[in-house]
Amino acid sequence: MKSKKIVLSGIFIAFGIILPMVFHTVNMAGPIFLPMHIPVLIGGFLLGPIYGGLVGFITPILSGLMTGMPPIVPMMPIMAFELCAYGIITGFLFSKTKKIYISLIGAMIGGRIFAMIGAFLVSLTIAPQVNPVMFVFGNLAQAIPGMLIQIVFIPVVVKFMTKNPEISKVLV
Repeated sequence: MKSKKIVLSGIFIAFGIILPMVFHTVNMAGPIFLPMHIPVLIGGFLLGPIYGGLVGFITPILSGLMTGMPPIVPMMPIMAFELCAYGIITGFLFSKTKKIYISLIGAMIGGRIFAMIGAFLVSLTIAPQVNPVMFVFGNLAQAIPGMLIQIVFIPVVVKFMTKNPEISKVLV
């Protein structure tokens, strides 16, 4: 089971790097559609809080280093905090409640709180110009299309994957 989770984690990380590249290639902005968030949130649901958190933490770091998206300063460390929280919270809430929407909405709120913490730490260290509250809430209206995509798309994928576990056997 551990090997399966490691392989699936790698697949979700790869999707978290490739999906934003596709969006940027066709001039669809990442901050609007949040393409990196989707595989991390799905990973949290399917892999649990530990592997989901690792996927969320590793994805923006690798993507930032490999593609320049997100920018290393100040976005990448903030997104590492935010996406790590997404993976942990979806994994934890879903394992306890088995309620997709409660887990998803809880993670979306918790991830924003962790983004604010990350932005605060970044403002104390490498980017003093970052205002944590403005960073999180200033971009919130811009991210509404991405949040709507998450609310519609992710429950469908999670329901499909949990009802058809043989799909993950094909991937691994």
